[in-house]
Amino acid sequence: MALQLYSAVPRSSMVQNSWVHGVAAKQLFVRGDFPQLMKRRLSLSVGVRCSLDAAVEPAEVEVVAEVGKVTAVTKDTFWPIVKAAGDKTVVVDMYTQWCGPCKVIAPRYQELSEKYNDVVFLKLDCNDENRPLAKELGIKVVPTFKILKDSKIVKEVTGAKIDNLIVAIDAVRSS
Repeated sequence: MALQLYSAVPRSSMVQNSWVHGVAAKQLFVRGDFPQLMKRRLSLSVGVRCSLDAAVEPAEVEVVAEVGKVTAVTKDTFWPIVKAAGDKTVVVDMYTQWCGPCKVIAPRYQELSEKYNDVVFLKLDCNDENRPLAKELGIKVVPTFKILKDSKIVKEVTGAKIDNLIVAIDAVRSS
């Protein structure tokens, strides 16, 4: 999925794209006399266009979750994968690279993905880049496992408690 920003600005100006803390930002530089510009009213219109609205170009890479494997997701790929799962159960492991319990439970989580062939298993690194999504999902502690059905969170398991996770997955699958 690609995000493209476009803008309409006066011909005597220049728009510079930049990244500030992982967020696309636009800066408008206007050529000319500054006091003269203060008398004129300038407007900058910025629109956001998503590649999902247009035909996807063959050069773009599509992220697909495979059954039997744990798929790493980001803030950009999470919701499209969850929506593509439809009515399947989706389990998301929210972790960080520095978390000891996260490292301990990761192999067991991988085993669960191989055991449940009707469940989509995802993992989200709650780093700075993915912080907006982690905040949206209400992550306060890692590891946290969110279980979704029909794109809605239906269960949550906090901590490296594999038995509790198995019970939660079974409960959602049977409902």
